[in-house]
Amino acid sequence: MSELSVDLNLVRKYDVPGPRYTSYPPATRFSESYDTDRLHGLIKANKESDRDLSLYCHIPFCESLCWFCGCTTVITSRHREGTDYLDYLDREMAAFCEEGIGDRRVVQMHLGGGTPTFLQPDEIRRLGSILHRHFGDAPGCEAGVEVDPRGLTREHVTALWEAGFNRASMGVQDNNPKVQEAVHRIQPMEITRASVEWLRETGFHSVNIDLIYGLPHQTEASFEKTLDEIIRLSPNRLAVFSYAHVPWIKPAQKILEQKNLPTPETKLNLLKLIIEKLTAEGYVYIGMDHFARPDDELAVAQSEKTLQRNFQGYSTHGGADIHAFGMSSVSQIPDAYWQNIKELDGYRRAVDDGVMPVAKACLVSDAEKQTRTVITRLMCDLSLDYDDLSARLGIDFREAFAGVIEGLRDMADDGLVRLDASGLAVTDAGRLFIRNIAMRFDPAIEFSDTPRYSKTI
Repeated sequence: MSELSVDLNLVRKYDVPGPRYTSYPPATRFSESYDTDRLHGLIKANKESDRDLSLYCHIPFCESLCWFCGCTTVITSRHREGTDYLDYLDREMAAFCEEGIGDRRVVQMHLGGGTPTFLQPDEIRRLGSILHRHFGDAPGCEAGVEVDPRGLTREHVTALWEAGFNRASMGVQDNNPKVQEAVHRIQPMEITRASVEWLRETGFHSVNIDLIYGLPHQTEASFEKTLDEIIRLSPNRLAVFSYAHVPWIKPAQKILEQKNLPTPETKLNLLKLIIEKLTAEGYVYIGMDHFARPDDELAVAQSEKTLQRNFQGYSTHGGADIHAFGMSSVSQIPDAYWQNIKELDGYRRAVDDGVMPVAKACLVSDAEKQTRTVITRLMCDLSLDYDDLSARLGIDFREAFAGVIEGLRDMADDGLVRLDASGLAVTDAGRLFIRNIAMRFDPAIEFSDTPRYSKTI
């Protein structure tokens, strides 16, 4: 893909609230009211399948709160909390595996947070042992972990490698000291650089770096300097997120309202800078917030139309069920999604009581599965092949979606999609608007009872 140019007039036109579609139905449609017996029956049946497994563990702890953060976290300096938490993860996994999981192959693992490297090196090794004891060895597994350079040591990196992890993602957000002070996250470039070097020297296959635009005091000039510094580290992937200001959900974000947030116009200019600069440097714009080197598995999978999307974002592992452990973690099987209790005490009580620590769930209907297939293929392949989808779904796709296809004429006129008799193709310019395009295929989008989505761009 060549260097992209961003039309800010189109960004202004299409920047509306909408789902992120890490799942379909999206997480905003999960409910505390669900058929418990049916969910348990679906989970039991799924354990007996031969589908591959993707394991996720949520480690919620952070020593301090970054004021922009939207994650589910527990802020504490008591590292004993991590030791106790591992006991609960062990017990939750033991209960899950009590009746056996057959010969299912683990192809992917991920530790998210919070800050997984809040755990001490010996605790990381113990977590690796817990995972392998319950789910067996996983040769060739893609095992990723989120690391925080501010507390990372070389011993942490060694312990992660010994526990079986081989890919890492780290938050940077912005290198400008003024921005870092405003968001309560001091992280000099030197420790970020050292963390990348340790990971590569140890043998980690891939390093992803997260950045955020829309934070206080950011300007085009200051953020371009951050981009230049990060590009010199040559990360395999970058995720560059738009700051989502949701103080009604995350009250700490109210602090940032007093810290000179950039104007909407500046934020649009930052977005234009990010896309144009990274694609000029040779990164492939995968879609949404993600960029990857042309030889990275994500870029290759997208070109081969094997890319998938789930609660870990874009993924190269299709057909894998996500079984997640720890507070607030989200599991995903073909017929259902469920999320664990978000409060630490509530999660512990459920595990102590020997019950699944589920807070919300979503049971997926056949119609929703059809929509999920369409939206997933659109967001991953950046195209829709009408004949292929007709065969996959057992319908006449052109007839079933005739109204939607005709309704895309405005996007075609704006140069976001190309339409012909065989299918739909998202243009390079349209990659930025992929959520908007996906929304056209979502029959429930107008009827959601959750009005507060993040903006699509």
